Amino acid sequence: MFEGTLQTLIEIQTVINQRIAEDLRAFAADRSLGGLLILLPLGAAFGAVHALTPGHSKTVLASYVAGSATPPLRAVGVATVLSFTHILSAVVIAVLALPLVTRTLAGVGRAPLLEDISRGLLTLIGVWMLVRAIRGPVHRHRDGVLVGVFAGLIPCPLTLFTMVLAKARGIPEAGFAFALAMMVGVAFTLSVIAGLTAVARDTMARTFVAHGDRLQMASRCLEGAAGSLLVLIGAHEIFGR
Repeated sequence: MFEGTLQTLIEIQTVINQRIAEDLRAFAADRSLGGLLILLPLGAAFGAVHALTPGHSKTVLASYVAGSATPPLRAVGVATVLSFTHILSAVVIAVLALPLVTRTLAGVGRAPLLEDISRGLLTLIGVWMLVRAIRGPVHRHRDGVLVGVFAGLIPCPLTLFTMVLAKARGIPEAGFAFALAMMVGVAFTLSVIAGLTAVARDTMARTFVAHGDRLQMASRCLEGAAGSLLVLIGAHEIFGR
């Protein structure tokens, strides 16, 4: 079932890439305002679907939210920061630092240096969550912004593809417009994931309270588990390739 779903998402991604190429080609031909405006809702829709494909730090985001005391609304904020950084990093690479991008067929649209930096920083966040879980509950919500920024350093390959294609066709404004719309779509999907994770965590916490268990200890265990997961993910991605 999982393989079937993954294959469907890959096929959808292929269709998205083809549609983007067609729309950019059409806009390059007439440069009409209407053609540019059409890209905006398409970009948002494509971003929302694209965020469901593997990557986009969904596991990192859910792990952090589940293991912290971040309220649902603030969890949505973390998801928004992640989405903004995810898209912006691709835009910056396309505009200023294209040599960072792998150009092999298997690695198209990837920025290995930024990916390694992101994974290393997320591993440090995981270690910090472990230490905090062991030392006791001193929850600070500011680290959520760091998690969002660090996880988002891995650039969005679809945005990078679109920006490079738009530049090649001499219509960079279309690439920027699409990137903005993509950010909205990606933020929507990641915000739903973050919000639902926070609600599920709070529901579980209320269950602990209802049964008279020690909520504080349960929270520390959950944070420790989330920190361990972040460390394992980072270590696997860095050393397991």
